[in-house]
Amino acid sequence: MLKENIKTLRKQKGLSQEELSVKLNVVRQTISKWEQGLSVPDAEMLISISKVFDTPVSTLLGENIIEEDPDSLKKIAEKLEIINLQLAQNKEHKRQIWHYFFIALFAVLLITIIGIFVIGNTYMEWDYNDPELAVLGVSIHAFIWIFIRIVPFALIGSIIGICLTRKKK
Repeated sequence: MLKENIKTLRKQKGLSQEELSVKLNVVRQTISKWEQGLSVPDAEMLISISKVFDTPVSTLLGENIIEEDPDSLKKIAEKLEIINLQLAQNKEHKRQIWHYFFIALFAVLLITIIGIFVIGNTYMEWDYNDPELAVLGVSIHAFIWIFIRIVPFALIGSIIGICLTRKKK
């Protein structure tokens, strides 16, 4: 088991026997003897091997390590490609939602501005002795006062939002 595990882990890490021997400060023939089962590393060397392979010693001494199947890497790559495609679609969908939101905001602001100019100051001519009309007139006046001061920034923001979220070719 140990000999197969050392060989399998070395190949998985992409190391030659020579490269592994340099990392462990032994000669290449020692690595070859371990992989052939002609000798075994001592306890200290097992710890060094486990550090090089980033694997617990128990795994080195345990059951056989299965080599990675190249087809499994292909399957993983295909799954990653599908996930990337889904992420791109989600990003595009969010971009479209924000784009239409900014267009709708711009349209609502323009319609409200037109409505304010059509209504004009007619609410100023109401009979403010009637408490309900007085509250309504003051509310309309407060809304218009605040709206007129905020709308330029909102219009500019919506235009910038439309430009930034448009589909790039």
